[in-house]
Amino acid sequence: RRPGAELPSEGSAGAGSSGSRWRCKMGEQTDCADNGPEVNYFSMEEVKTHDKSKSTWLVIHDKVYDVTKFLEEHPGGEEVLFEQAGGDATESFEDVGHSSDAREMLKQYFIGELDLADRKNENSKDVLITTSSSHSSWWTNWLIPAFAAGVIGLMYRLYLFETRNPS
Repeated sequence: RRPGAELPSEGSAGAGSSGSRWRCKMGEQTDCADNGPEVNYFSMEEVKTHDKSKSTWLVIHDKVYDVTKFLEEHPGGEEVLFEQAGGDATESFEDVGHSSDAREMLKQYFIGELDLADRKNENSKDVLITTSSSHSSWWTNWLIPAFAAGVIGLMYRLYLFETRNPS
């Protein structure tokens, strides 16, 4: 258990009846005794169990949404949601380019957040690091393209010479 976190009581509000949710004040990780807004935390394992038509959950930007009631209304069809059900749909959601209305609509299906241990670090994107000195930069940026242009120019002149003076 997370320090200071309390498991919700049996009759507490929230989707599903699993005991793996944590109720904490938003932004607080150690002190959950305050009466501030509460957030349910779900593990990815729990989200994965909600991949059926009777209970369809998605994770988008580390937030968990119960889209079960939205399945029939989704403009792209329910199959699109089923493909992502029980998993992280962030990339698919962003790739489609949803409107601001669609993003606003998401709020009504919000049921909690992904457990901190299961979150992907969005700041750790693949970064390609190229190390080069100023000399190699000059070499690759000017000399090689100039040489290539010279070779192409000579080939073109040779081609013109061959076509004008057939043997």
